[in-house]
Amino acid sequence: MYTARSYGPGRFRASPHRSDYFGRPSRTGRFSGARNRGSKLLGSDVSLFIKKAQESTATLNPVVSHKFADFNLLPFLQQNILRKGYVTPTPIQDQAIEPILAGRDLIGVANTGTGKTAAFIIPIVNKLFQNPSKKALIVTPTRELAFQIREELRDFASGTRINSALIIGGSNIRRQLEDLRRGGQVVIATPGRLKDLIQRKHIDLHNYSTFVLDEVDMMVDIGFIADIKYFLTMLPTPRQSLFFSATFSPRVNEVLRSFVQNPVTVSVKQTDTLINIEQNIIKVEATSCKEDQLRTLLTSGGFDKVLIFGRTKHGIDKLHKHLLQNGFRVGAIHGNKTQGSRLQVLNSFKRDEIKILLATDVASRGLDINNVSHVINYDLPATYEDYIHRIGRTGRAGKRGTALTFVD
Repeated sequence: MYTARSYGPGRFRASPHRSDYFGRPSRTGRFSGARNRGSKLLGSDVSLFIKKAQESTATLNPVVSHKFADFNLLPFLQQNILRKGYVTPTPIQDQAIEPILAGRDLIGVANTGTGKTAAFIIPIVNKLFQNPSKKALIVTPTRELAFQIREELRDFASGTRINSALIIGGSNIRRQLEDLRRGGQVVIATPGRLKDLIQRKHIDLHNYSTFVLDEVDMMVDIGFIADIKYFLTMLPTPRQSLFFSATFSPRVNEVLRSFVQNPVTVSVKQTDTLINIEQNIIKVEATSCKEDQLRTLLTSGGFDKVLIFGRTKHGIDKLHKHLLQNGFRVGAIHGNKTQGSRLQVLNSFKRDEIKILLATDVASRGLDINNVSHVINYDLPATYEDYIHRIGRTGRAGKRGTALTFVD
């Protein structure tokens, strides 16, 4: 159905005006500074999207030094880890859990889909159970990722009194304030709502001894660098600071220098993209035929669970209508959807009630969805970093995946 071929120079276009991942216009009306100065913008080199998956099982499953039973974790936590089916840590977990347990600041660098969330949630749960008066704050760029982190927290903290508060936009603020009043030993927040509640004096950052910035490069890219710097001015000292990112830019490093003290650096990133993802291109025969090409592709063999990325909310809605009319089990998420609708569609996709999920880049970071067989870039991503994160939704946990990119 698709083969790697050589094409002449393409006309790759990225809109100079785009919405951020929450569906609002970007704060500058253009790409953020990280995109203008630090990101690899896509050009006419289609070879960026063509890469054979590597077959070496030794490479796909690198050697780790520990089993979870080797860590100095409380018995209930060991049981919850086993209940989730975890025996051998991923490389980032293998190297990060011990220094976090020891109270060290940490910089974690790893490809998306390599278990970064558990790498910090497990030691945080262990610490908070032993010290119930302590609190942890986790800041992450998207609502979906915040929900996912909370689910992980609940799994690992099962059977304890560790409670959490989810502080995100697009949801009932009264419920969030009630969760904070009940204790909120772990607060998981997106930057906008967190800043709002700080300024209303509902949250005092001096109360949090552990602070996590997750997917920092994305927060910088979508214009939250000023908010991050604002948070840093309000944090207590001493504190434990944990900093996770899959990619770095000069502006990310700018945040990093003021955030951590004498950190342990854990880097398990070997390549830009996971080596077990087969990457290829689909030549668009004509703009008018693009929907037909996609439909034909989806009806061919092996497209069992497919995540399709588009550039605009309008384009996603149009494609959603087209696929529904042609009998596909499909859902769509983007910034104009309500939070409840987005979660309902995501959960339907996770449970295999729908086989195709259409999304803008709101779904390109951090989401852990099992067994996605294919990622399709129906519209070209704005930067190569966006491409990396999009295709990282497949090929997770060492499984094979396929990424296909439509090109003019």
